[in-house]
This record gives sequence, C-alpha cells and structure tokens, in this order.
Amino acid sequence: MAVTDAAIDKIKGMIVSGELGPGARLPKEADLAERLGLSRNSLREAVRALALINVLDVRQGDGTYVTSLEPHLLLDALSFVVDFHRDDTVLEFFQVRRILEPAATAMAAVAMGERQVEELRAIFDALPDEPSIEQLVANDLEFHQHIAKGSGNTVLCSLIESLSGPTTRARIWRGLTQEGATTKTREQHAAIYEAIAARQPDVARAWATVHVAGVEEWLRRAL
Repeated sequence: MAVTDAAIDKIKGMIVSGELGPGARLPKEADLAERLGLSRNSLREAVRALALINVLDVRQGDGTYVTSLEPHLLLDALSFVVDFHRDDTVLEFFQVRRILEPAATAMAAVAMGERQVEELRAIFDALPDEPSIEQLVANDLEFHQHIAKGSGNTVLCSLIESLSGPTTRARIWRGLTQEGATTKTREQHAAIYEAIAARQPDVARAWATVHVAGVEEWLRRAL
C-alpha cells in the first residue's frame, strides 16, 4: 500500500471510530504525524486527498476540520467522476436513473408535504408554452430534483442529482432532434405530478419509469 494511502486509511479510521466526529478539528500537523507514525509530507498528501472529496475542510490560518459528512458533500465526488463519461457510457447512467428515479418518485408520493406538492405544480406550470431547449432542460432538471428532495431520503436525492450532469447532454440532444419531445415531456410530467398529488405511489413509479425509459430508448437508437 502506498504511504499516502496508508495515511488516508489512518485518518479515515479516526473518523469511523468516532475519535474525530463531524466538525472536529484535527490535531496540529506535527502532533498528528508523530502520533500516526507518518511523515509530515505523507500526512499533507492524505489531507489534500480527503479535502478533495469533502471529508476534510482545510481552513487557511485556522486548521483542518472534519466536514459535516452529509451525503450531498460526500457524493459531490461522484458528480466529478461522472462528468468524465464517454458518449458510449451515457446509457449506463440512464439505466441507473431508471432504477433510482421511479423509487424516489414513489417515495415522494407518500412523503411530500402539501406545500412541496404545490411547489412541484408551480415548477410544472413555469414551463412556457413554446420553450427553448435550454428552458425545457432546466425545467426538467428542476422538476426531477424537487421530486428527489421530496422523497425524504438525502442519500437517494444526492445520487440522483449527481447523475443529472452526464444526462444533460443527452436531454439537449433529444430536444434538438426528436420531434414532439417537448409535448411528450410535458404530458409525462403532468402524469407524474397528478400521481404524486393523488398520493398514488405505484402510479407515480410507473410514470417515472416510462419517462426515463423513453429517453433511454431514444438514446439507444440514436447511438
């Protein structure tokens, strides 16, 4: 195991064991390096790596702290990774979306408060009658992100948001080339909203599956 990897594992062990909790400040560099049996250079590399994935927060002139370790912070690294997808792997992201989004939509139909349902309706109504492709994609992203948040599961919400990036290109491509994409999107969003508002999780799940699978199937043919 590389020295830096060993240093990362030791710091991770302190966090997992509870010795360093969310928001805790790490000991001074010299003290921590001696305690863990590491060189200061190895420790710095480990801290830098853990800061990149939002496990640690390095504050100049103040010290190094464990972050809140909230899912949205830790899963930011996933969005960084998926931004480097190739065109031939975008279908795999859609396959994952097809698994996750229907589940989140069914959960939202049960967990969403009335105000959240009203906000979802407002997002749906905000789409102009003849939207530009940019407006269509932005509204679609906002619609699905609001549903993901409404599921009440922060990990699931963060995963779905992380997967939105690589699929945006495909959404734009679809909007530019597929006849009737705007009408189809509006109709399917309406069906999803109605199912959530009516507190019908199975129907909401089914419509979300149809919605994501439709884009996936179109992309499969296009590729």
